[in-house]
Amino acid sequence: MPFTPFHFGPGAAIKAAIPTCFSFTTFCYTQGVTDLETAYYLLRGEYPVHRFFHTYLGATLIGAFCALTGRPLCEYLLRIWTSPLFSPLNTFFTGPAKIPWRVAFFTALIGTYSHVFFDSIMHPDITPLRPFSTANPMLHVVSSDLLHVICLTLGVAGALVLSRRRRL
Repeated sequence: MPFTPFHFGPGAAIKAAIPTCFSFTTFCYTQGVTDLETAYYLLRGEYPVHRFFHTYLGATLIGAFCALTGRPLCEYLLRIWTSPLFSPLNTFFTGPAKIPWRVAFFTALIGTYSHVFFDSIMHPDITPLRPFSTANPMLHVVSSDLLHVICLTLGVAGALVLSRRRRL
């Protein structure tokens, strides 16, 4: 994905499908943290820009890091967003501001693995199976345009389901 928020779409769909087992805030956090590596190499003008954290081995490590650091950070953000200070956001961020550890780890790993999976489809510099293989079997399995449409569609569908569920 050329822009981290495209990754949020699948996260919204997963949140809609299993709302009590998945933390959308933790998922978004993992997307940003994973792409810090890419931003670093882009700013330095070095290629490849997708390196260790865009492998499944690196995603496992960054997922554990994101679970450990993201749980307290995301709980704090949820407490702020659901406070009276941000009452308009209460419509979108309802429910407890507590993220169980099992949910934090599950979500962080889903976040980092899905990040590598989707980026593997469109970026030729990714070697997701490294150090075991330099192959990228997912490269161009669908076009980049279709991948963007899929992510956006999943995001809209997830948002609609979550919105409908909250109204009921």
